Amino acid sequence: MAGVKRGEIKKLLVLETLSKPVNYSGKMPPISFGGTYTLERIVGTVPVEPDGSAYMEVPALRSLFFVALDENDNSVKRMHSFLAVMPGETTSCVGCHEQRQKTPVATETAALQALKRAPSPVTPIAGIPDVFDYPRDIQPILDKHCVECHNYDRREGGIILTGDHGPIFSHSYYTLTAFGWISDGRDRLRTNLPPRTVGTSASPLMKMLDGSHYDAKLTRHEQDMIRYWIESAAPYPGTYAALGTGMIGGFPKSVLETTERKWPQAIEAAEAITRRCTGCHDKSLPVPKYISDNLGLILSNPDFNDIRIRMSRHLMFNLSRPEKSLILLAPLASDAGGYGLCKQRDPGARGGEPVTVFAGTDDPDYRKILAVCERGKRHLEQNKRFDMPGFRPTSSYVREMKRYGILPNELPEEAPIDVYATDRAYWRSLWWRPRAIARSERSMP
Repeated sequence: MAGVKRGEIKKLLVLETLSKPVNYSGKMPPISFGGTYTLERIVGTVPVEPDGSAYMEVPALRSLFFVALDENDNSVKRMHSFLAVMPGETTSCVGCHEQRQKTPVATETAALQALKRAPSPVTPIAGIPDVFDYPRDIQPILDKHCVECHNYDRREGGIILTGDHGPIFSHSYYTLTAFGWISDGRDRLRTNLPPRTVGTSASPLMKMLDGSHYDAKLTRHEQDMIRYWIESAAPYPGTYAALGTGMIGGFPKSVLETTERKWPQAIEAAEAITRRCTGCHDKSLPVPKYISDNLGLILSNPDFNDIRIRMSRHLMFNLSRPEKSLILLAPLASDAGGYGLCKQRDPGARGGEPVTVFAGTDDPDYRKILAVCERGKRHLEQNKRFDMPGFRPTSSYVREMKRYGILPNELPEEAPIDVYATDRAYWRSLWWRPRAIARSERSMP
């Protein structure tokens, strides 16, 4: 806690890491890009006394962890493990967070201000969802305040914050997480990090919401929505039903899935990209040849400075509006509606002057690359992502939810399923209840 003054911590944010009902991979997607593997619930906050002590009552047999917040509700220090208490148990953080060569002095512990009162209940945060869903909770805020400048037509700063679907994530989600605009407490080789290096205090995005960034002034509630989304590890979906669905180039069994490379459109597009692009886009500036081409990037702890982050398939392919794919707009001449960013040397021109790659949308190779983007869109419309109309979870998810008693066994095959409510019912089924309460709940009609 170097540099943190006594009394600077005002609250503890209490969070819970949530169990998966079914799993397909040891990697993060689609829950996050290189960040959290699980969803996290915001349970609420408890006060911290001026001497730095806190005393609270928490639910038993739940995987809980804490974030220390300052007077502005910004993170100062984040817990990277979790604790669980047995019913009726009283436990303390003193011991783990003391010098290991010394035993805590009983008189010092007894003098803590928080122990002079009853334990604080964990207070929910009004107006804030306990489990965040990025398309539902965060994208509308970006649409209101950010997309006017950061869209495919303006692309200020080279940043796009629209909700268009990429192969696994939306373009705005990938941009915010992969480009380091937020610090989400992701997997790291080190976890005991200095204060204010994880969470909202370390997220550049939080410093751009008060009107200082081109008058993008968010309300306090909108800022808090983004704040607590970041502190809950910045997930993409808000439901585990998203696992195993809505992806091209996902990671079933932790191995990159590449079946789309057999599409005729993919074969033709890869040949066109190889012939028209790889003369400039070599290993130092790679470009994906397929929707599933991960460019060899390791997701578990990616380097934000790696050029492959910016050239990623997650930005290059637009599966909502194929014609807006960067792999098409970058080499397309500006007078034809593109960006004219890519140039190639014309060996027949004097001095090898640069010329536009695609002069117009009628270029045969442009059409081949567009065709694979359109095929990707059709595939996604059939496969469905969790935020798309008509989405239905995998048969494995339905099977397990039936086995757990969450969904009825006689549920018709095509019956609509509220996956958010189903997830919540599953999590509640794991909660410990005193026997008397559990018996009374079972007897209720």
